[in-house]
Amino acid sequence: MDKDTNTGADTDTGTPRDPDTEADLRRRWAATTAAAGADRDPVPYADRLLAAWAEPHRRYHTTAHLADVLTRLDRLAPHAADPTAVELAAWFHDAVYRPDRSENEERSAALAERALPELGVDPARTAEVARLVRLTVTHDPAPGDTNGEALCDADLAVLAGDPADPADPADPADPASPTDPAHPANPAAYAAYAAAVRAEYGFVPDEAFRTGRAAVLRQLLALPRLFRTPYGVAHWEAPARHHLAAELAELTRPTGPTPPGTPT
Repeated sequence: MDKDTNTGADTDTGTPRDPDTEADLRRRWAATTAAAGADRDPVPYADRLLAAWAEPHRRYHTTAHLADVLTRLDRLAPHAADPTAVELAAWFHDAVYRPDRSENEERSAALAERALPELGVDPARTAEVARLVRLTVTHDPAPGDTNGEALCDADLAVLAGDPADPADPADPADPASPTDPAHPANPAAYAAYAAAVRAEYGFVPDEAFRTGRAAVLRQLLALPRLFRTPYGVAHWEAPARHHLAAELAELTRPTGPTPPGTPT
């Protein structure tokens, strides 16, 4: 497996690596690749993937994000036609990530297309994994694409301030489970996510970032639905929209001096 990443001259140490998280991820990678029919040693592939997810320029797209997405997929697995393919896609979906590049998903999918056959994963499942990785460009799965719905919902659940708590007692198959109080808005968790995204784009001037981020938030809020799985609709839709609207209001709030005569 070649490493299709490039951190340039960045000497920042980035987010510290958590040995416990990485150990759990290694165990999960071994189990998932075995379920996919891999017949080669998965350890070198885990080494390269975890090194990529821990690159120093990352602040949000880190091993913690990978672990959160995988934990959410535990809830959403009953919805997916091929949970193993979805898990593999989660591993690869941000394996190549540079905030100043637009081809991250394509390069991540190409990485999966090279690595998985080397491991012994069959062509059909490899193709499905690559398709799912490319789907994260838009997070817009077609109706009935249960694999895509599961992956996209797990990836976007951070918008709801979701802590990816595996102890959540809610039934993932029950769309009628109430959004509140099981999953109320979580402004602190969402603020941490938003701050991490801003840190990844630290090279972008404040005004340009605010304009670009506000455009992204408006696009998300204009979607008929952010989430497609029954669990996502029931538990994540309302708090996610609350957080997005609050961030947009903050980003578009006038920052200059108050004009004379303006009520305060």
